[in-house]
Amino acid sequence: MAVRVFGRRGAAFAASLALCTIVAAPSWAQPPEGPFAEVFAQLAGRLVGVVVNVSTQAVGPAAKTSQDAPQNSPGTPGAPLDEFFRDFFGDKGGPGGSGPPRTASLGSGFIIDPAGLIVTNNHVIANAEQITVTLSDDTTMQAQVIGRDAVTDLALLKIDAKTPLPAATWGDSAKARVGDWVLAIGNPFGLGGSVTAGIISATARDIHSGPYDDYLQTDASINRGNSGGPMFNLSGEVVGINTAIYSPSGGSIGIGFAIPAALAQPIIEQLKATGKVERGWIGARIQPMTDEIAESLGLDKTAAR
Repeated sequence: MAVRVFGRRGAAFAASLALCTIVAAPSWAQPPEGPFAEVFAQLAGRLVGVVVNVSTQAVGPAAKTSQDAPQNSPGTPGAPLDEFFRDFFGDKGGPGGSGPPRTASLGSGFIIDPAGLIVTNNHVIANAEQITVTLSDDTTMQAQVIGRDAVTDLALLKIDAKTPLPAATWGDSAKARVGDWVLAIGNPFGLGGSVTAGIISATARDIHSGPYDDYLQTDASINRGNSGGPMFNLSGEVVGINTAIYSPSGGSIGIGFAIPAALAQPIIEQLKATGKVERGWIGARIQPMTDEIAESLGLDKTAAR
């Protein structure tokens, strides 16, 4: 006599359970759908075209490349952010420090005008004899320096574009909040068009690099070659210019710094208009308090003693 394992109800239940399992399995394998799931891909596709690679060569027959440079290449003594790792490789002379400077650097930049104006860091192009810009379609062009400002580490370049280029727009970095998502696009280690994402870790960060320190700190991966590249908010606006990382080992540890757009934009506008930055200043001189000065100020003459 055969043994019936399932009755009619049991068989129906088993079949429905198997069907549910078959139907439910694909939903577990698929990523969740929603507006945020596509935001980084959409931003990257739209913005990668405004980011460029910037490479330089200076006088000397044997310029170092980024692969040849030591992990902890120091900057020029006394320069802003000298204590922080940055993607330029010094003013290297020959053996023993003698001979003409031999430098090479790889950095990033971004287009701010369809006519071919490009923003980057000043340290990326420092002492450069020749500046080459590579667009996202691998077109290479020679660039000229319109202006630079060593104090804020900003520079403005110009290439002769045959057709209008895609250009980035400035955002309001003053509205940036700790925890906001950001996207960094640049040229780390010569790998152009690399996209990384992270959040703003801190604002108004003073890293003792100069008188105008007001950096945005981010954990988005920034490495050699990212300097001068843009940091975008989720609206696709430039809120910062990636400039430096803190790194005891020479690699990214998630502590990067970007010049805020609120500081960079007026500097770039001045460079565009005049090729230089003019700043106001105020001073004071101390002189002895005499009886005459005390009387003119309505003070007791004893104040002069």
